[in-house]
Amino acid sequence: MRKRADGFHDLETVFLPVALKDALELIRTDSTKHKDENEISFSSSGIETGTGNNNLCIKAYQLLKKDFPERIKPVLMHLHKSIPVGAGLGGGSGDAAFTLKLVNRVFNLDLSEAQLLSYALQLGSDCPFFIINKPCLATGRGEKLEPVSVNLENYKLVLVNPGIHISTSEAFSKIQPSAPVKSLAQIISQPVDSWKNDMVNDFEKNIFSNHPEIAAIKQSLYDLGAEYASMSGSGSTVYGLFKKESKPGNRFPSHYLFRVTDVLTQPTL
Repeated sequence: MRKRADGFHDLETVFLPVALKDALELIRTDSTKHKDENEISFSSSGIETGTGNNNLCIKAYQLLKKDFPERIKPVLMHLHKSIPVGAGLGGGSGDAAFTLKLVNRVFNLDLSEAQLLSYALQLGSDCPFFIINKPCLATGRGEKLEPVSVNLENYKLVLVNPGIHISTSEAFSKIQPSAPVKSLAQIISQPVDSWKNDMVNDFEKNIFSNHPEIAAIKQSLYDLGAEYASMSGSGSTVYGLFKKESKPGNRFPSHYLFRVTDVLTQPTL
């Protein structure tokens, strides 16, 4: 990771889709009776999320509506949020990308993948990944995506989130960019049990210093038998890769999110 002249950081990361989802519903109403001038009535349930113009689902709708004002009609949109916010799981970015996909499908815009990727990048650096939604090596701001093969068929994924919200500013505030000894492409082609010595999340040093309880989660996952454990993105979620036959028990506080899931290899929607 290194800082660029435009203020962004050059990243090298791997994105993997997992079986953890929010639910998004969009209904076209073709009605003139709406709560605001943007012709979208938005509601949400589950984990609290913003409902104003900073909401990424609303932004995604508005982005396409601006370019296709005659074809995109008023809608009712409901988001049921189950992915924690500020957790390093890309929940908000995924919601934005799938809003683009859903609007494209509902209103028959026939946008290509390349066009959807372009719109997604306007919403956030990691939004384009969710358009592709299969394992990718990401560089640049995170928008340069190259599908990769990561063999995790013999592994299950344990996600642990302590309910700590990590903001983007906190994550990047004291990061010390460094050039990797090995490329991620090389590392992920190695056996998973070798990743512990080679694959490092540069966000961890600062975040672990500010939040020792997150560092403790990583150690606990190794104590439970993880082949590899790391913070997800900028945190606060930590994940562990376990052999499928293993049975890691939940030894974490009751308010922590603890989920055992699979890595997905095929795109959805």
